[in-house]
Amino acid sequence: MGHHSRVQKVVVDVPSSVRDSEVAFWRGATAAEFRAFEAYPEYEGGALPASHLWLLVQDIGDSPARIHLDVHTDDVEAEVARLAALGAVPDPGLPNPDWVVMRDPAGLPFCVVPSRPGSLDASNATYWDD
Repeated sequence: MGHHSRVQKVVVDVPSSVRDSEVAFWRGATAAEFRAFEAYPEYEGGALPASHLWLLVQDIGDSPARIHLDVHTDDVEAEVARLAALGAVPDPGLPNPDWVVMRDPAGLPFCVVPSRPGSLDASNATYWDD
């Protein structure tokens, strides 16, 4: 049985000291309607106009700024296995109960995130025949 996945979010990871200015900048640069996420207060962002792509700003405390991607899927286990076969590795130092943090072959972080059931299909994601 196969599964679907797609890059759905670009996440701008920024230190707390510049979070508000970064949110204001990206809101203005993209015309996206940003919102805070009650369950994850370190994030603020929204869907980019006329696309399936979201832009989020994440407060990462005192860590250096970077950008990472979120890959959404209807089968996290299958997508993690697929990406591992391509050279990615799970990051055991960044455990999360809601998604899997991985590192690409260059060591850059990205996340594999479960999508709402039925939200991914042939019209908006790639189908992988496991």
